[in-house]
Amino acid sequence: MNNSNRILEVASRTIGIEAEAVQSLQSALNQDFILAVEHLFQSPGRIVVTGIGKSAIIGQKWVATFNSTGTPSLFMHGADAIHGDLGMIQPEDTLIVLSKSGETPELLVLIPLIKDFGNVLIGVVANPDSYLARQSSIVIHTPVDREAEPNNLAPTTSTTAQLVIGDAIATSLLALRNFTPEHFARFHPGGTLGKQLYLRVKDLMIRHEKPAVSADATLQQVIVEMTSKRVGATAVTDNIGRLQGIITDGDLRRMLSRSQDLSGWDAGTMMTRAPKTIAATALAVDALALMRNNSITQLIVIDVDDYVGIIHLHDILQEGIL
Repeated sequence: MNNSNRILEVASRTIGIEAEAVQSLQSALNQDFILAVEHLFQSPGRIVVTGIGKSAIIGQKWVATFNSTGTPSLFMHGADAIHGDLGMIQPEDTLIVLSKSGETPELLVLIPLIKDFGNVLIGVVANPDSYLARQSSIVIHTPVDREAEPNNLAPTTSTTAQLVIGDAIATSLLALRNFTPEHFARFHPGGTLGKQLYLRVKDLMIRHEKPAVSADATLQQVIVEMTSKRVGATAVTDNIGRLQGIITDGDLRRMLSRSQDLSGWDAGTMMTRAPKTIAATALAVDALALMRNNSITQLIVIDVDDYVGIIHLHDILQEGIL
């Protein structure tokens, strides 16, 4: 068998074994699973997740998912716990211990210490007859027939099962909390969804100066203003600053293509009257939609009726709002 065929055979076998293990996890969705989720939902404390080895790495992912979906959580490495990290446990916290065997030496030391704290202990374990299972307040069984690794040694199937059951718990809690996209965005302000729901026009327009000329400004004055402010456009305002129109670099190109005689041209002649505007407090994603719908790249920003600046399409795209 050549290397290509062997690679595909081993990879396919691995995926098949792990897929079967994930399917078998449905048997774990029993009354104990319901009891665990309901306890976590009703508990006023945090979730403290712990484990050893590869289970510890999966535990960190559990914590990241819990926190991002509104369930306050901490990770405590099983080896570090007995060297001071037990101090993070508060009386109302719930401990979740991840382990395949439930019999590792570190856990044999750690579990009695956890139980001395009096906290509820949820064991997530492949061996239902293990020490961890016997000592847990609630047991979530993650059955694993064998690891996907050919020698049945390296944690593969077992960690996949742990990962999936953690997602099942997190999404169940999410549903019970009526978690919405707005809630998700609150915990992910730097992500695309967070920016769509929170980033406002005023947060982007402050990067630019406020280009403006009077209606009687000459062509040269218009070009200087647009160039110096680097927005590709300028507002046209009256003598008390009220908005009258906008001139964009596109307007200038079209004007120059239509006329050879530029004498007598002023801002009032060149400007587009009644330009599209948007409130400074509007969402940046709404500004993007307005630009797209009108095939424009700049918007005049207003605060009530006052002209306060210009926002450019590039400012929004640079933030990754699509």
